[in-house]
Amino acid sequence: MPLKSRIRTIPDYPKPGIQFRDITTLLQDAFGFRKLVDDLVQPFAGKRIDAVAGIEARGFIIGGAVAYQLSTGFIPVRKKGKLPWETIGRDYELEYGTDRVEIHRDAVAAGQRVLLVDDLIATGGTALATLDLLREAGAEIVGCSFVVDLPDLGGRARLEAEGVSVLTLVEFEGE
Repeated sequence: MPLKSRIRTIPDYPKPGIQFRDITTLLQDAFGFRKLVDDLVQPFAGKRIDAVAGIEARGFIIGGAVAYQLSTGFIPVRKKGKLPWETIGRDYELEYGTDRVEIHRDAVAAGQRVLLVDDLIATGGTALATLDLLREAGAEIVGCSFVVDLPDLGGRARLEAEGVSVLTLVEFEGE
Protein backbone atom coordinates (compact mmCIF):
# COMPACT_ATOMS: atom_id res chain seq x y z
CA MET A 1 0.00 0.00 0.00
CA PRO A 2 1.25 3.52 -0.73
CA LEU A 3 2.28 5.85 2.10
CA LYS A 4 -0.62 8.21 1.45
CA SER A 5 -3.14 5.49 2.28
CA ARG A 6 -1.54 5.12 5.73
CA ILE A 7 -2.08 8.78 6.67
CA ARG A 8 -5.31 9.54 8.51
CA THR A 9 -7.27 12.71 7.74
CA ILE A 10 -9.09 14.33 10.67
CA PRO A 11 -11.67 16.89 9.53
CA ASP A 12 -12.10 20.22 11.30
CA TYR A 13 -8.98 19.90 13.46
CA PRO A 14 -7.60 22.05 15.04
CA LYS A 15 -10.35 24.36 13.77
CA PRO A 16 -13.30 24.17 11.36
CA GLY A 17 -12.33 23.85 7.71
CA ILE A 18 -8.88 22.33 8.35
CA GLN A 19 -8.18 18.78 7.20
CA PHE A 20 -5.47 17.60 9.64
CA ARG A 21 -3.07 15.09 8.05
CA ASP A 22 -2.19 12.74 10.91
CA ILE A 23 0.97 10.73 10.23
CA THR A 24 0.80 8.82 13.54
CA THR A 25 -1.07 6.06 11.70
CA LEU A 26 1.85 5.83 9.27
CA LEU A 27 4.41 5.80 12.09
CA GLN A 28 2.69 2.94 13.94
CA ASP A 29 2.74 0.78 10.79
CA ALA A 30 6.11 -1.02 10.77
CA PHE A 31 6.28 -1.36 6.98
CA GLY A 32 5.01 2.18 6.41
CA PHE A 33 7.47 3.73 8.86
CA ARG A 34 10.37 1.80 7.33
CA LYS A 35 9.36 2.84 3.80
CA LEU A 36 8.97 6.45 4.94
CA VAL A 37 12.49 6.55 6.38
CA ASP A 38 13.99 4.72 3.38
CA ASP A 39 12.29 7.12 0.94
CA LEU A 40 13.62 10.15 2.83
CA VAL A 41 17.15 8.74 3.13
CA GLN A 42 17.66 7.36 -0.37
CA PRO A 43 18.10 10.69 -2.23
CA PHE A 44 20.83 11.71 0.24
CA ALA A 45 22.69 8.41 0.57
CA GLY A 46 26.36 8.89 -0.24
CA LYS A 47 26.17 12.69 0.04
CA ARG A 48 28.03 14.57 2.74
CA ILE A 49 25.56 15.48 5.44
CA ASP A 50 26.91 16.48 8.83
CA ALA A 51 23.61 16.69 10.69
CA VAL A 52 19.86 16.33 10.34
CA ALA A 53 17.72 19.05 11.93
CA GLY A 54 14.23 17.98 12.96
CA ILE A 55 11.45 20.39 13.90
CA GLU A 56 9.45 19.68 17.06
CA ALA A 57 7.66 17.28 17.48
CA ARG A 58 7.06 14.81 14.64
CA GLY A 59 10.22 16.07 12.96
CA PHE A 60 12.10 14.60 15.93
CA ILE A 61 10.75 11.13 15.23
CA ILE A 62 11.36 11.23 11.51
CA GLY A 63 14.57 13.26 11.62
CA GLY A 64 16.09 11.03 14.29
CA ALA A 65 15.48 7.95 12.16
CA VAL A 66 16.86 9.67 9.05
CA ALA A 67 19.96 10.85 10.95
CA TYR A 68 20.55 7.31 12.22
CA GLN A 69 20.31 5.87 8.70
CA LEU A 70 22.65 8.55 7.33
CA SER A 71 25.11 7.94 10.21
CA THR A 72 25.06 11.57 11.25
CA GLY A 73 24.12 13.73 14.21
CA PHE A 74 20.72 15.19 15.03
CA ILE A 75 19.78 18.80 15.86
CA PRO A 76 16.49 19.31 17.70
CA VAL A 77 14.67 22.48 16.63
CA ARG A 78 12.34 23.41 19.48
CA LYS A 79 9.71 25.94 20.39
CA LYS A 80 10.75 28.84 22.61
CA GLY A 81 11.94 27.98 26.11
CA LYS A 82 12.23 24.20 25.66
CA LEU A 83 16.02 23.84 25.39
CA PRO A 84 18.10 23.77 28.58
CA TRP A 85 21.21 25.66 27.47
CA GLU A 86 22.06 28.92 25.66
CA THR A 87 19.96 29.25 22.53
CA ILE A 88 19.60 31.30 19.39
CA GLY A 89 16.18 31.68 17.86
CA ARG A 90 14.06 33.06 15.10
CA ASP A 91 10.54 34.50 15.38
CA TYR A 92 8.00 33.89 12.65
CA GLU A 93 4.44 34.88 11.84
CA LEU A 94 1.42 32.65 12.28
CA GLU A 95 -2.08 33.44 11.10
CA TYR A 96 -3.00 34.11 14.74
CA GLY A 97 0.21 35.68 16.10
CA THR A 98 3.89 34.82 16.28
CA ASP A 99 5.97 31.88 17.42
CA ARG A 100 9.68 31.16 17.81
CA VAL A 101 12.01 28.28 16.99
CA GLU A 102 15.32 27.78 18.81
CA ILE A 103 18.44 25.66 18.72
CA HIS A 104 21.35 25.45 21.13
CA ARG A 105 23.99 28.05 20.39
CA ASP A 106 26.55 25.28 19.74
CA ALA A 107 24.25 23.00 17.69
CA VAL A 108 25.84 23.93 14.36
CA ALA A 109 29.44 24.57 13.42
CA ALA A 110 30.22 26.98 10.58
CA GLY A 111 30.09 25.16 7.25
CA GLN A 112 28.21 22.12 8.53
CA ARG A 113 25.98 20.57 5.89
CA VAL A 114 22.49 20.17 7.35
CA LEU A 115 19.36 18.42 6.08
CA LEU A 116 16.09 19.80 7.50
CA VAL A 117 13.31 17.26 8.15
CA ASP A 118 9.69 17.63 9.28
CA ASP A 119 6.41 15.83 8.85
CA LEU A 120 4.52 18.41 6.79
CA ILE A 121 5.04 21.54 4.72
CA ALA A 122 2.03 23.87 4.61
CA THR A 123 2.66 27.64 4.39
CA GLY A 124 6.35 27.16 5.11
CA GLY A 125 6.56 29.64 7.99
CA THR A 126 8.17 27.29 10.50
CA ALA A 127 10.52 25.77 7.92
CA LEU A 128 11.63 29.19 6.63
CA ALA A 129 12.30 30.43 10.17
CA THR A 130 14.29 27.26 10.83
CA LEU A 131 16.31 27.70 7.62
CA ASP A 132 17.13 31.29 8.59
CA LEU A 133 18.15 30.14 12.07
CA LEU A 134 20.37 27.32 10.79
CA ARG A 135 22.00 29.64 8.25
CA GLU A 136 22.58 32.26 10.95
CA ALA A 137 24.36 29.55 12.96
CA GLY A 138 26.64 28.86 9.97
CA ALA A 139 24.94 25.84 8.37
CA GLU A 140 24.95 25.07 4.69
CA ILE A 141 21.48 23.68 3.90
CA VAL A 142 21.64 20.47 1.86
CA GLY A 143 17.86 20.34 1.41
CA CYS A 144 14.51 20.00 3.13
CA SER A 145 12.51 16.78 3.38
CA PHE A 146 8.87 16.40 4.36
CA VAL A 147 6.45 13.50 4.42
CA VAL A 148 3.41 15.58 3.39
CA ASP A 149 3.11 18.60 1.12
CA LEU A 150 -0.01 20.79 1.05
CA PRO A 151 0.80 22.49 -2.28
CA ASP A 152 -2.23 24.81 -2.22
CA LEU A 153 -0.68 26.62 0.77
CA GLY A 154 2.56 27.42 -1.09
CA GLY A 155 5.20 26.41 1.46
CA ARG A 156 7.26 24.34 -0.93
CA ALA A 157 7.38 27.20 -3.44
CA ARG A 158 8.50 29.61 -0.70
CA LEU A 159 11.38 27.29 0.27
CA GLU A 160 12.41 26.75 -3.35
CA ALA A 161 12.38 30.54 -3.86
CA GLU A 162 15.06 30.61 -1.13
CA GLY A 163 17.23 28.32 -3.28
CA VAL A 164 16.57 25.18 -1.25
CA SER A 165 15.76 21.80 -2.80
CA VAL A 166 12.63 20.22 -1.34
CA LEU A 167 11.70 16.54 -1.18
CA THR A 168 8.15 15.53 -0.30
CA LEU A 169 6.68 12.03 -0.39
CA VAL A 170 2.93 12.64 -0.68
CA GLU A 171 0.64 15.55 -1.53
CA PHE A 172 -2.85 16.43 -0.32
CA GLU A 173 -4.83 19.10 -2.14
CA GLY A 174 -6.58 21.78 -0.09
CA GLU A 175 -5.81 22.76 3.48
